[in-house]
Amino acid sequence: MVSRVLVTGSSDGLGRISARQLLEEGHEVFLHARSPARAREALAAAPGARGVLVGDLASLADTRSLAEQARAAGPLDAVIHNAGLGYRDGRVETADGLSRLFAVNVLAPYLLTALAPAPRLVYLTSGMHRGGDPDLSDLQWLRRPWNGSQAYSDSKLLDVILAFAVARRWSAVRSNAVEPGWVPTRMGGPSAPDDLEAGGRTQAWLAVSDDPAAAVTGRCFFHQRQRPAHPAASDPSVQDGLLLACEALTGVALPRVPDLR
Repeated sequence: MVSRVLVTGSSDGLGRISARQLLEEGHEVFLHARSPARAREALAAAPGARGVLVGDLASLADTRSLAEQARAAGPLDAVIHNAGLGYRDGRVETADGLSRLFAVNVLAPYLLTALAPAPRLVYLTSGMHRGGDPDLSDLQWLRRPWNGSQAYSDSKLLDVILAFAVARRWSAVRSNAVEPGWVPTRMGGPSAPDDLEAGGRTQAWLAVSDDPAAAVTGRCFFHQRQRPAHPAASDPSVQDGLLLACEALTGVALPRVPDLR
């Protein structure tokens, strides 16, 4: 069966790898890039894609536009929320007054999920999420001295919390998180020891596979095997707290029932 899949952040790295793997399997793939120039790079690197949706995930307006483009593209079977920022830069504030790291890694997947859901949702996390802090009181790092590594770990924990919250709220949707490993992407660096192709395979598998092992929800995976997540990710009070925080920042609530048309 051919699936229609959107892969965010697919102009390079793991997103590009996952998109290529899906294309090789005969699926219809929509790429995503933050600018027209990056869109051209994405199409050149993944020939056969149905198109490229353009929007900077650091911008709430662009993310809303991206959701509209996804809806206009027709029903999607899966969205792989792959796009993300690393932790080497200092705290950068977006035009919306948000931490850019939080805006791209957490708020954009939330907003896209709320506005453009799909029957299968995959959220990219990291093994570093286990060092994340589930305290939601200072998501923008306004009261604490900036610590890039900790802010990144926190954001990756919040991605798992989001995935599990969606799984709990939406019984008709399969929502899971994936640790790709430490792979040699622009973020991971050239000396990263894990395999890049293997790093992209699990998210593609969860997005389209009929394998019973992929027919689950509210789980964390590494290389197509379930792996325990940070305990806070399964706490309904933490999940609901994150959803409320994201709703307050975006003005968009996660619907009680997803519109999968």
